Amino acid sequence: MQFIDQAEVEVVAGKGGDGIVAFHREKYVPAGGPSGGNGGRGGSVILEADENLQTLLDFKYEHCFRAENGKRGGPKNKTGAKGRDRVLPVPCGTLVYDVEKEEVIGDLTQHRQQLCVAQGGKGGLGNRHFLTNQNRAPEKALPGLPGEQRRLRLELKLLAEVGIIGLPNAGKSTLIAALSSARAKIADYPFTTLIPNLGIVRKPTGDGTVFADIPGLIAGAHEGVGLGHEFLRHVERTKLLIHVIDLTTENPIEDYKIIQEELLAYKPSLAQRQQILALNKVDAVDEEIQNLVKTELSQKINSPILFISAATREGLETLLNRVWEIL
Repeated sequence: MQFIDQAEVEVVAGKGGDGIVAFHREKYVPAGGPSGGNGGRGGSVILEADENLQTLLDFKYEHCFRAENGKRGGPKNKTGAKGRDRVLPVPCGTLVYDVEKEEVIGDLTQHRQQLCVAQGGKGGLGNRHFLTNQNRAPEKALPGLPGEQRRLRLELKLLAEVGIIGLPNAGKSTLIAALSSARAKIADYPFTTLIPNLGIVRKPTGDGTVFADIPGLIAGAHEGVGLGHEFLRHVERTKLLIHVIDLTTENPIEDYKIIQEELLAYKPSLAQRQQILALNKVDAVDEEIQNLVKTELSQKINSPILFISAATREGLETLLNRVWEIL
């Protein structure tokens, strides 16, 4: 399945039905009077959050969504039928922008939460509404009003409490696979992960917490270099970040700085988000090097620093216990 986390669409609500001119015709009722019914309201376009969706793929191939028009009024004061609403399912975590006004009009975070993005047009009045003492046989009716039309930008920000960040090959995918049931494609080359991976990690109490493995950031990601700029937005909703650092690289300290600078450049508040530093691949590094890196990092930051090996599962229980404490 393709992962699509941005889409631009046009939504058009239904036009209201026209009111009609009609007069009551019945035997033995010589002056029945006007009886033209009102038109029905046009259908609205509604977005509905669906927890079973993880991508905006449905909006890649279809870009215009229309609701049904209202039906015209009928004789005998019958109101026309309302046009059917167009309900569009979107993933939980979808932000909705009005493109022309450049403003957020909704944030769908809860399952079955709805947002009306285009209101159906009001039905026109039939001639019965224009009956007066001066005009006992009005021949006037109003057309239905057009529905709202909008250009929207949909932006998906994954709903994960914990985000796993780090440079390519730091071991993020291996870590989320070890902690949860997620099974990411893992290989020994950069950018193995091309989409964010979500995994449910069970707490000791039995309920689950969503972890997101954010694809590898590199220097310049916030400017569009590599893959990271496409997925930095998914870090924004997280409460806690696990920053995975590969101890086997030439300069783990510099690797740490690169990611922190990218977070700061993208959105300063992200750099202030609470973090746990997970120094990964301890099974492949001498203890002397481990302690050297930890000592140097501890002089720069106040975040917890833990040793782990995602491959051998060493230190993962300690890592999870710290996550549960912070959350």
